[in-house]
Amino acid sequence: MRSIRPFLTARRVRGGRRTSFPPLAAVGLATALALTVTACGPGDDGANADASASQGSSDGDGKIRIPDDIQDDIRDKLKEHGIDIDKWKNGAWKNWDKDDWLREAEDFVNPIIKDLWDPDRMREAQEPEKEVDESDLSGDQGVTDPTPAAVRARAVPTGYHDNVPEAGKVFFDGPQGTMVCSATVVEDPANPGKSNLVWTAGHCVHAGKSGGWYRNIAFVPSYNDSGMTATELAGATKEEVAPYGVWWGDGARTSDQWIEQGGRTGGDGASYDFAVIHVTPEEGGDGKSLEETIGSALPVDFNAPAVAQVKSITATGYPAAAPFDGETMFQCTDKPGRLSLLKSDPTMYRIGCTMTGGSSGGGWVATGADGKPALVSNTSIGPVNAGWLAGPRLGGVAKDVYEEVSRKFAGQ
Repeated sequence: MRSIRPFLTARRVRGGRRTSFPPLAAVGLATALALTVTACGPGDDGANADASASQGSSDGDGKIRIPDDIQDDIRDKLKEHGIDIDKWKNGAWKNWDKDDWLREAEDFVNPIIKDLWDPDRMREAQEPEKEVDESDLSGDQGVTDPTPAAVRARAVPTGYHDNVPEAGKVFFDGPQGTMVCSATVVEDPANPGKSNLVWTAGHCVHAGKSGGWYRNIAFVPSYNDSGMTATELAGATKEEVAPYGVWWGDGARTSDQWIEQGGRTGGDGASYDFAVIHVTPEEGGDGKSLEETIGSALPVDFNAPAVAQVKSITATGYPAAAPFDGETMFQCTDKPGRLSLLKSDPTMYRIGCTMTGGSSGGGWVATGADGKPALVSNTSIGPVNAGWLAGPRLGGVAKDVYEEVSRKFAGQ
């Protein structure tokens, strides 16, 4: 989990040895915490998957056929950086040279590569090696409540669509291989009742200060809806794993703070670690939006209620680091406290929760004054060995990110 900049970003909580938490009054927060982003990383073959798996559809002559909608814009953007879209789809996306790693918000491109995300590749998006850097945080970080007691994550009953229809998984590729986060379908003010917007963490779309946009970003709502075990999933069809289809990101935003400050460990930019992705169906679909396809989308509350005003928050995600395997959906519900990493940044929400890496980007939902559920945050950071999670409070910066994506695709 991480901070934001216009168009994608991402962070994750990584594992490792658990850190003890001395009284904050006596010891600065930096020395008490070893924080990491909570996205999950590559399997062994990750970005080295066969080029054949990266090819788009063809008409039998071996030539890639580019979907009609918005592909001209994607082609033009790639050409600006000297990238040929046919070569990209045939495996050139695996080139992570610094000069070819598109970084700026306006550079975001994500051409559909049909059938790249098959069931096997989705399963291979696992928790990466843990990296802990305890030097990221230092000194008095401001107002922070006592560390919450760990709340044991509970499995969401299957089928997931009947219980949390807005939740799903985000898959993407980075230099280390295939990676995974969690995400939530949210309402689109420009397209009421027909939203194609997905909310996740910034660190799930952009590498932050050390890199650029991740590639092959796709969302799968109600992933593994029937709750099959890892063994059962080994023989599952794409329809069983992704019952509502695979939806590719054709536009996204994250905060400038994430792009400029975000990293794989520590708390820099965590208060701005959110992103909005606009998606389109891989198969072209039946003309229905994502919201119409799954039958639901959550409103987003940008008025960041104070902790004292929030009775409880429920975080949803697909934790992938041990003892979880990333294949099933879990939730934690707890009354939030405050976590402040920098006095200059907004205070974050923090709840007790044992979910691990892979839960990054998952939605945090609270009941509003109108008695209805609304998204109020997303999983961003946590300690190296679980126990609690923290997420950004959504305010003006988050609203700007959200509205920019909505406006860009208004009427589509």
